[in-house]
Amino acid sequence: MGTRITFVTGLAVGYVLGAKAGRERYEQIRKATRDFVASDTVQNAGHAAAGFGRDAGGKAVQKLGERLPERVGRHLPESWHSSSNGEHAQDGRSAAQRRYHDGL
Repeated sequence: MGTRITFVTGLAVGYVLGAKAGRERYEQIRKATRDFVASDTVQNAGHAAAGFGRDAGGKAVQKLGERLPERVGRHLPESWHSSSNGEHAQDGRSAAQRRYHDGL
């Protein structure tokens, strides 16, 4: 119950202080935020972080692919294998069906 009272009190104080600051202060804060985000330093940092994320993601996917057992590949759809062309063997089974049967 005490947490609710504290929350409601904080909400009321924030509302009153925000109302006293008015629209002019709101516009000042908005402009400062927009200028900050548009600055070259922030833009460069954002691009660097995005590039780092792409590089790290690519490396993670590569390592994951190296560590997955070969057997998992047998259960992937045929469309994921470049060597499969959907041909059926003489017994009428597709390549995916043969891989599944042979792997189990």
